[in-house]
Amino acid sequence: MSMDITFLGTGSAYPSPTRGASALVLRREGECWLFDCGEGTQTQFMKSHLKAGRVTKIFITHLHGDHFFGLPGLLCTLSLQSSPDPNKPPVDIYGPLGLRNFIRRSMELSHSQLLFPYTVHELVPTRDQCPAEEFKEFSCLDGDEVSPQGAQGRILQLDPVENSYLLVEDEQLVLKAFRLFHRIPSFGFVVEEKPRTGKLNVQKLKDLG
Repeated sequence: MSMDITFLGTGSAYPSPTRGASALVLRREGECWLFDCGEGTQTQFMKSHLKAGRVTKIFITHLHGDHFFGLPGLLCTLSLQSSPDPNKPPVDIYGPLGLRNFIRRSMELSHSQLLFPYTVHELVPTRDQCPAEEFKEFSCLDGDEVSPQGAQGRILQLDPVENSYLLVEDEQLVLKAFRLFHRIPSFGFVVEEKPRTGKLNVQKLKDLG
């Protein structure tokens, strides 16, 4: 399995003419997985060799603006470049509790209709991930309301045994989230390739004696 990483932005607080806000792309087997989506990320895509239309998963570390204010604009641009396809799988979006409500309200208030489905999976933080006075309870934001465009995703709780959140697993890799301490609850993501069995050339071994 081949993978490569492209940094679209490494700036802090806000983008500059020469440095984008936080955004990183992991590319594997034709797919692009986007980690954070700061303001101006879609412009950085246009400057790179990557194609934003290949984004299938988006992971948001925390809900400070410089890490996710570019998300509504990117989703709308992807929609403008798409054609309706009832068989198209949803773009999976992972992030802290409250992210689903942010995306839903942004689409609703801007009267934006996306031509592709998306699903938001929210990670439930623990109170020890930030100073006590900064912790906010977002679990009641959505209730049972479901966006007509965004399917109801999973609510992911901390696995107390693994001390992590299992987000993605397939035959080749596992992607987990881990808790980080910051001014607001934050998460780090770990992509781990599964062990692969080696290939043994039996005939060559026989030839070598």
